[in-house]
Amino acid sequence: MKKITILGAGFAALTAVRKLRKLDKNCEITLIAAKKEFIYLPSLIWIPSGRRQANDLVVPLDNFIKKYRINFHQGHVKSLERHGRVVYTTASKENRIENDGLIIATGGRFIKKLPGIEYAITPCEGIPAAIKIRDKIKAMDSGTIAIGFASNPKEKSAMRGGPMFEFLFGIDQQLREENRRDKFKLVFFCPAPKPGIRMGERAVEGILSRMKKLNIETHLGYKMKGFDVGKVKTEGGEFNADLILFMPGMTGNKWFKEAGLPLSEGGLLKASKQCQVEGMKNVYVAGDSGSFHGPAWMPKQAHMADLQAEAAAENLLNSLARKPANATFKPELMCIIDSNNKGVFTFRNEKRQFVLPPLRIFHWAKSFYEWWYLRQLR
Repeated sequence: MKKITILGAGFAALTAVRKLRKLDKNCEITLIAAKKEFIYLPSLIWIPSGRRQANDLVVPLDNFIKKYRINFHQGHVKSLERHGRVVYTTASKENRIENDGLIIATGGRFIKKLPGIEYAITPCEGIPAAIKIRDKIKAMDSGTIAIGFASNPKEKSAMRGGPMFEFLFGIDQQLREENRRDKFKLVFFCPAPKPGIRMGERAVEGILSRMKKLNIETHLGYKMKGFDVGKVKTEGGEFNADLILFMPGMTGNKWFKEAGLPLSEGGLLKASKQCQVEGMKNVYVAGDSGSFHGPAWMPKQAHMADLQAEAAAENLLNSLARKPANATFKPELMCIIDSNNKGVFTFRNEKRQFVLPPLRIFHWAKSFYEWWYLRQLR
């Protein structure tokens, strides 16, 4: 019986489980994660307005584990041995897991090197961060809210820009619904002169035009210098802010380097077009952990992680069966930039790209997808 280990419990990890079980009813699957739960991170944007509560986004994985016949191992990964055939974890007992094949889907980590970054909230770090944003906005009578993001300078694709547009437009809409928008200044900042360019020129034009229409100030094209209490600092100057939301660029998990895995310049796992970790037999990667071959606009998002996970799972099984492992994934950007009541739909692949204007139906489509996805886990 093939023994396959998957690291992580996010989108890529769960998609890999489904694909493996679809293709092989009998393989032994072990899932290693810090907790036996899944957090639906895309909906963090709705916590500040109260449209979602923490419990709405957390799903215990007991039913999923039972349905797909998974061995769950709780713990953090510490290291690998024998070229990935052994995984060591922080579990107090049985912390050595052997495998015939490995899929790494542990996500990335945010680069927290900017001076004073502790004065900013990083929204996608999880539910506690989103709750902190909610509580701070609720406690403010007026003031300036600054929202921005940056990339990994050595891995341009390793960023989370989309959610920051959603927090920006969502907070604007929230304050309008609360009849408080006139008491607040919103400032969007980014080192890139054209934030969101991976979605295409038309998308950027639409985003910046919408900011102007909503009276959101911009501070663009200047390298970040850091933060201070109530202040954002860039090479183009500094400005005051009572609340700062900032998404730094991403890099790989610390244990990647300690395990001697092949890393890109930006610290992510080097991956082939087939999602195989470079030079590692029967070791594959999916999602934010990997540095993949593809166009410069290829995103770091759940949809892309799912596509990579399916290719990784198929190739791993074929490799174990000594068959050609030729499955690849299509670079594809697909997202809805939500603003609490409407959404802008953006799509891009290697053949075409388009942007659809803000419509209420896209907000409901994003909500429906959340319900549909979580229903499968529950």
